[in-house]
This record gives sequence, C-alpha cells and structure tokens, in this order.
Amino acid sequence: MAAEIVNPRTGSGDGSTGHEGGGDPLNSLDSFDPAFALHRGGKMAVQATVPIRDKDDLSLAYTPGVARVCTAIAEQPDLVNDYTWKSSVVAVVTDGTAVLGLGDIGPEASLPVMEGKAILFKQFGGVDAVPIALACTDVDEIIETVVRLAPSFGGVNLEDISAPRCFEIEKRLQERLDIPVFHDDQHGTAVVTLAALRNAAKLTGRGIGDLRAVISGAGAAGVAIAKMLLEAGLGDVAVADRKGIVSADRDDLTPVKRELAELTNKAGLSGSLENALAGADVFIGVSGGTVPEAAVASMAEGAFVFAMANPNPEVHPDVAHKYAAVVATGRSDYPNQINNVLAFPGIFAGALQVRASRITEGMKIAAAEALASVVGDDLAPDYVIPSPFDERVAPAVTAAVAAAARAEGVARR
Repeated sequence: MAAEIVNPRTGSGDGSTGHEGGGDPLNSLDSFDPAFALHRGGKMAVQATVPIRDKDDLSLAYTPGVARVCTAIAEQPDLVNDYTWKSSVVAVVTDGTAVLGLGDIGPEASLPVMEGKAILFKQFGGVDAVPIALACTDVDEIIETVVRLAPSFGGVNLEDISAPRCFEIEKRLQERLDIPVFHDDQHGTAVVTLAALRNAAKLTGRGIGDLRAVISGAGAAGVAIAKMLLEAGLGDVAVADRKGIVSADRDDLTPVKRELAELTNKAGLSGSLENALAGADVFIGVSGGTVPEAAVASMAEGAFVFAMANPNPEVHPDVAHKYAAVVATGRSDYPNQINNVLAFPGIFAGALQVRASRITEGMKIAAAEALASVVGDDLAPDYVIPSPFDERVAPAVTAAVAAAARAEGVARR
C-alpha cells in the first residue's frame, strides 16, 4: 500500500524569521500573513501504512522479511506494482521555470506549489504524490534525471516547466518510459476547458462543431487547448501570441507554433487578436493581458468568454457578462472556475488503477466528457463546470479514464 500523505500541522519552530526583532512572533511572517502560518514546516509528510510495534513487526517490514520480497521482485519485476507503493504514487516534477504567474523563480521557491499539488492529488483523487524540484533546466538533464527516478513511481506529473521546453520534455519522457507522463499545465487545463465548452454549447443548443474559437496565448496551455478542442471536433480555432494570430504566413514561428499553424485557423485569419474576435463564438484566455471591451462586443451573439488568467482575467467578468452567454474564469470567487484540480487527480487515479502505460488523447477526452456529465440537469449559465469540492467529480473522471485506457489498449490490468 502507498504511504498516506498527511498534513502534520506540527507547529514546529519558534516564529523567528531573522527580521529585526529576533524571535518576537509579532515580527514574524506568520503573524502578518496566514498563508505563512499554514506553510510553516511544510504542508505534507509521509505516514507509514503498517505498524512497527515490536521485533516481529520489524522483522517483516524490514530485515529479514523484506529480503524475501526483494528477491521475488528481482525474479518477477512486475511484482513491484503489488508489493511496493510504485503503482499508486506520482512524482510531481518541476524545474521552477514557470511557476504559477511568478515565472522562473527556481526549484526551492517552487516547492510550496509542488507540495500543494501533492496534497491536491491526495485530497481529490486519493493518489499519493511526491514533490521533486530539480536544480537543472537543461532539457537533456531533466529527461535523464526523471528517467533515473522513474523506477520508484507509477506516473510522472510535469509541473511549471516553461514552454517550449515542456513540449519536448514530455514527448521524450513518454517515449522513454512505460508509465504515464502528463504535463498538467497543458493537458489539465485543456480537459477542464473542453468540459466547460461542451456544457456551454449544450446550454445554448449548439454542438462544439458549430463554434469558432480564439485562444489568447500560444504557450503550454494554449497549444494543448487548441489541439484538444480540434480533436474533440471544434469547428475552427485561431491562436494568438504577442505578435498576433499564429498563421502559416509568419516567418517568426517556433517549431511548435509552425505545427500549430498547420492545425488551426482554417479561416486563414491574420493580424491581431482583436481582429480574430470579430464574429467569434468563443474566447479562451490563457495569457494574461487585457482584451479591449470593443473586441469582446464584436463577438457573435451568445458568445462564451473563458478568461482564465489569474489573478486578473483578460476580460473582467462584469464586462464579459454584457456580451457573453457564458462566462468562466480561473478564479474561485466567480462562477465557472476552470480549475485543473477538476482533472488531474481523477486522470492519474484512473491511469494508475489500470496501470496504464501512458495517458492518451482518448483518455483526456473521456475525462472531459465525464467532468461535463457531472453537471447534468443542473446546467445553467453560471454552472457549466462543477466545483472541485463536488464529491462526484474524481470518481466520474477516474472511471472514465480507466475505461478509455482499456478501450485504447494501454491498460495492463
């Protein structure tokens, strides 16, 4: 069984931060900001799942009993999945180069986020996860490091690795490993976006094949969203970066964006994001910045605005509601939050349940469909996506992903 990750709430430390005033707790960071108080000592620990009360327990959990298990695994390597935690634990791996909206802050500063990711895995999916922050940013070094760590884990969740490096790292790792490799900044965002879009279309009596979308942002999330929406049957999508619409006539595109230009923009649009929004059915923001109100007003009647930048959406919800039938953001204080925690715990739980060798496009689309189905008959403009605290979410996603893995031939149990 996997070790349970818990929040120890030890309260250790004397409150001193090295600021003027010494150990006076009134001068500590904990006193001024409750987030620091919550993080003191870290947000997680490892707890044993077997007792060690006496010498008999010790002889089974460690030597000599453990040697018999080791020998059996050496003779039949697949037994590692039954007699260690490997098949139920995920490595959450980062190099600290694209952390939240903070950017390249380094591995140590990324650890609070990685710990947070790990406890979300446990809380929402029952999946154990270990945060691993790497002191390297070279693509080859990251790949080789993760490959060497992989025997201890049943899956790898890549987190907060900057684009375009993240695309190559994920692709090459999946080619090297026979366990799921999943870059959540890409695919988690795409899954939840697709689920919300399906329900928004259903609410307004349309299919996603009837929609033309515009995505602001051609980074990890923007590229993955565009590909997944097209895979799911979206009518058309144009993606814009800082220089405008990603189109085949541009000579400044990276290899990733050249591929994107070939897949998207059937309408042959060029120029600015604002130009592309004229008559568009959907706006999806994953870039930050601000979209002028006039551009939002130029969208088609009954449009959808998914402005997901945090903390400041590309289109403020008050403005979006003037023109859009459905509005979503990345914030928890507005309805329809596009939150990755709706996806990644269940996706990994499903993949681990059947010991999948990878996470396929079909598994991701199945996750989106399951997530959308949770809303059911309660579908409304302010409820196209469920809350992360809806207890139906993770089981629905887990079951759908496991079934899709079996259907696609990547399950091993």
